[in-house]
Amino acid sequence: MTDENSLWKGSPSQWLNLGPFIVALLFAGGVIFGGMFFPPALSALILPVAYMFWRFLEVRTRVFELTNERLRVTRGVINQKIDEIELYRVKDSQTVRPWWMRLTGLASILLETSDRSMPHLVIPAIAGGEKLRELLRTQVELERDRKRVRETDFDDVGHDGLENG
Repeated sequence: MTDENSLWKGSPSQWLNLGPFIVALLFAGGVIFGGMFFPPALSALILPVAYMFWRFLEVRTRVFELTNERLRVTRGVINQKIDEIELYRVKDSQTVRPWWMRLTGLASILLETSDRSMPHLVIPAIAGGEKLRELLRTQVELERDRKRVRETDFDDVGHDGLENG
């Protein structure tokens, strides 16, 4: 039996909220402009502020933790949901870096797994994404060797060589 150790823990960057924050600020600007003509309308400023605060909390409370045995995903502001993927179930990984992520030093990692509850997982806008992907790949191989398992894919191909479906 092995001891499980945490190797990495992090949350996505708040850069994910840039678009929603801009929209909320534009809405707030409209409310302020309308409030110059109808002062009671300024009470509507609570809406964009509450929206931005909620979006901030959604990103902040989304936590990914990589251990030597599994990848744990925690999400939820009020009610929390924790899901785990055993590392030996990871089939493939991909790093995605759109132009804005390259400018900010972020990357997203896309995982394809054989886990039934999370066959596809995205770890979005993480600082040091390339290093995390390499660490994840290394740990997947170590865990597969330790458990003596291999990932096998079966295509939906019949005995005549034609796809079924």
